Parts: sequence; C-alpha cells; structure tokens
Amino acid sequence: MFSRRFDPALKASLFAAALLAPALARAGDVAAGKIVFQQNCVLCHGNAGKGDGQAAAALNPKPKDFTDPKAMGKISQETRLKAVTEGGASVGASPVMPAFGQMLSAKQIEDVLAYVGTLMKH
Repeated sequence: MFSRRFDPALKASLFAAALLAPALARAGDVAAGKIVFQQNCVLCHGNAGKGDGQAAAALNPKPKDFTDPKAMGKISQETRLKAVTEGGASVGASPVMPAFGQMLSAKQIEDVLAYVGTLMKH
C-alpha cells in the first residue's frame, strides 16, 4: 500500500518541477520572434538563419548558422540569451554580434530565441 510519506527523491523532483514551471510557462512566442528576427537579425544571419545575410560576407567570424543542429546543439539556452542580451563577446563568440539588451525587451529576446529554435534542422 501507499505510504503517507513521500520518498525524498520524489519530494526533490516535485520541488524542482515547481521551481521550473514559471520558466516553462514563459516560453517565447515564435510568431512574434520571427518579426523581431526579421527586424534585427536578417542583415547578418539571413532570412533563413543560415548566417548568409547581406552583411555576412564582410564579417569575420561569420554569423552563426542557426539551421545547423550540431553547432547549435552545443550552445545552451543561457548562452544564447546572454549573447543576444550582452553581445557575442560576452560569451566568447563574435565581438561583431551586438548587444540587444538595451534595444529589445526581455519578452522580445525570449520570442526571438524561440523563433531561432525553430530554424534548426533535425
């Protein structure tokens, strides 16, 4: 029969799930993120996110190809967030990648990251 006491591991799992629930509920809006991407990212990253925008030819290093799951799979969501907010140099990536934290709201950044996540080919 069931005990009235929870297993300690189960308690920890339930506690962790409760802490993560608000973060999961804040998932970005992909449609809104596409608009933010088109307005701010296309020049370097290109329409499809392949890193082939009009400005890409003049950049060194080249912008990330968001459609490459192998490369993008190595970059955590926290690193992506910091790169967009504080610029590429803040995460050891391209110093040419600008910081958007002063130009975009936290919601817009969440949205654009949600959209970029849809560009990866599986």
